[in-house]
Amino acid sequence: MKRELPVHARMDQFSIRENEIHVGGFSITELSKQFGSTPFYVYDKQVIAQRVSRLRQLLPSDVHVHYAIKANPMQQLVNYMSELVDGFDVASAGELKKVLQTDIDRSNISFAGPGKDKSELELAISEGIVINAESHTELLTIAELCDQMAKPAHIALRVNPDFELKSSGVSMGGGAKQFGIDAEQIPQALQFMKARQMSLNGFHIFAGSQNLSHTAIIDAQENTFQLANRLAEAWAEPIESLNIGGGFGIPYFPGDRHLQLEPIAEYLHKKMSQIRFPKIILELGRYLVGEAGLYVSKVLDKKVSRGQTFLITDGGLHQHLAASGNFGQVIRKNYPVIIGNKAAQPLSETATIVGRLCMPLDIIADKLRVPCTEIGDLVVVYQSGAYGYSASPADFLNHPQIREYLI
Repeated sequence: MKRELPVHARMDQFSIRENEIHVGGFSITELSKQFGSTPFYVYDKQVIAQRVSRLRQLLPSDVHVHYAIKANPMQQLVNYMSELVDGFDVASAGELKKVLQTDIDRSNISFAGPGKDKSELELAISEGIVINAESHTELLTIAELCDQMAKPAHIALRVNPDFELKSSGVSMGGGAKQFGIDAEQIPQALQFMKARQMSLNGFHIFAGSQNLSHTAIIDAQENTFQLANRLAEAWAEPIESLNIGGGFGIPYFPGDRHLQLEPIAEYLHKKMSQIRFPKIILELGRYLVGEAGLYVSKVLDKKVSRGQTFLITDGGLHQHLAASGNFGQVIRKNYPVIIGNKAAQPLSETATIVGRLCMPLDIIADKLRVPCTEIGDLVVVYQSGAYGYSASPADFLNHPQIREYLI
């Protein structure tokens, strides 16, 4: 009889030994006992370090790798990332305060996002952070604050490009967007900056994220370089940096393939001699940490309702919104989910794994093939290192807060 392949067969970042998934040399059962309770998130340093190391090996040395901490702002993880990457991108004062606790050079921290208030801009100016200006109003506010503080600002213009990153999971540019200044309005912004004697640090052009197509990413990068060169002509002075965003995705669902990094690196190596910006920044979040994390919950109950088996866990939507389907995707797909303490056992039954919220959307995995699962077994969700706990409604129904661990 042919044995079914488990859903995690294409996930090789964590080893399966003695019937259990292992993280950082420990079995998932050992970790749950060591941590004292479930649910929890656990992030593997080695997986993150290997991802950054591979980028360093393949990319041109002139490309600076920055971590967008919105992907996972856990302080201990941010501290660890400061040892691996060249800089950080933040999107709030709260995130900025986290990276200011590290030793990263302040000039290698950028602050993006629409709607920055005066207190956030004041903090960025006082700390020497690069501000990615997102609108003409924001530029005016920065100019006024610089006058009041008698201190210059480090400014990069966030550009809303006239193109999109095709087949992108999340579109961040092209068309009408709340992000950045439309490309055709950049010359006007540059004239304003010259009139106010403001210095230009660079451009930030970010077209989209969560993309698994290297051809689409290369196409977007080529468009980005062409657009940046055109815009730079209107400044007519040297411009230090160009942040080309990232867009690198990771596989989540059946049929997804890992992004091929080699063609992107080959393109960038050929392109570097043609680029007029001394500093090229590749800004990545999910790609650096997403595959390094697991979300672990425990089965509290097993029941059959009109022929359908349900495994009820102590986790759920309030702690991992993305895996649940983000409050009702049009077509919901399962993240890679396994029974972590029975990872090598044959798949013998079909079950829907849910949390304990009183709502039908609280689904961790729908009609998933699993081993014979009992109360006390551990449900493990792969690809949980990014946009997990911090991107979830943790206070919904007021269940206890959970812990995150970096090992």
